[in-house]
Amino acid sequence: MATPTNKIDVQNFSFYYGDFQALKTLNLGIVEKRITALIGPSGCGKSTFLRCLNRMNDTIRGTRAEGAIFLDGQDIYAPDRDVVELRQHIGMVFQRPNPFPQSIFENVAFGPRILGITKSRRELETIVQQSLEGAALWDEVKHRLEDNALQLNPGQQQRLCIARTIAVKPSVILMDEPCSALDPVATLSVEDLMRRLAEEYTIVIVTHNMQQAARIGLHGVSSGSAN
Repeated sequence: MATPTNKIDVQNFSFYYGDFQALKTLNLGIVEKRITALIGPSGCGKSTFLRCLNRMNDTIRGTRAEGAIFLDGQDIYAPDRDVVELRQHIGMVFQRPNPFPQSIFENVAFGPRILGITKSRRELETIVQQSLEGAALWDEVKHRLEDNALQLNPGQQQRLCIARTIAVKPSVILMDEPCSALDPVATLSVEDLMRRLAEEYTIVIVTHNMQQAARIGLHGVSSGSAN
């Protein structure tokens, strides 16, 4: 059996909000095409670390990082790193579904269109369909692609956000408690989707729910405080 390969390597990584050290000297590997969960009490740094993986914390004034995080062997904090390109490779799904107030089609088409991934309407339509299929949503919405995405129920909205994420062809998907705002039925649907997505994508999820961690079949768990 082949030895698992790390998609992401975190080496001596610390992160600060001004003078406050939120993360202290983290060292861990995140295995390719597996689900890795970050579990711990509120305020221990889970979401901060997740946002460090695609440099979303760069938008907060006064923050700084020390150490290194490698994606496929390249330091994502290198001075010459293209952050826009990085965020294409590392997508993110947030705690609450956040579809754009546009059609279902336009929600999924947004990223490929902005990034210039497609060259024709037909190619864009193919990506939208494939992304919705990948998010297990196509059969539910294929006859209503022009409907406003806000008309979908919360579970469908979250799967739409996942479709929007995979439409730009990332290799890593970050999920920050993606089921916390969903009912039990929708939660099970998204958990099942995560298991299937892990066949193609590396997934890092923040959750405080140990039962959920067991259900989705984790590769590894980082528990306790990140400080």
